[in-house]
Amino acid sequence: MTISALLSPQGIFLDTEITSKKKLLELIANIVADRTQLSESAIYSSLLNRERLGSTGLGQGFAVPHARLENLDHTMGFFFRLNDPVNFESPDNQPVDLVFTIIIPEQATEEHLIILSSLAGIFSRPEICEAIRSAASKEEIAQIIESAEQ
Repeated sequence: MTISALLSPQGIFLDTEITSKKKLLELIANIVADRTQLSESAIYSSLLNRERLGSTGLGQGFAVPHARLENLDHTMGFFFRLNDPVNFESPDNQPVDLVFTIIIPEQATEEHLIILSSLAGIFSRPEICEAIRSAASKEEIAQIIESAEQ
């Protein structure tokens, strides 16, 4: 599965007002719960438990919080561009303003690893991150990500 196939304009959130990693994880849980039959608290707990294993901040202002959930029948992807960067305990100590979240069915281990690898490849490129930071629309961000995959 490609990153662009996971991401629709309805899954892109621009200039999001968030003040902390905890608030971001709460927002993600709320959005996923609204689009599924899953419990917001279960989604939040799963995201938080993953962060406790180690930060999902990858560097260059990018993070990929993710969770594997029971009773989910398809992988979901969401992208957030934050107004103000938040601390994500990233290895480079840079705050995060670009966030790609993936919510994956519990049994989809191989798909999970492929998506994480693709995201790391795309967002490790400074020119891609800068293009996304200056993009004017959701559609432009989706196009940048799609082009970066090719």
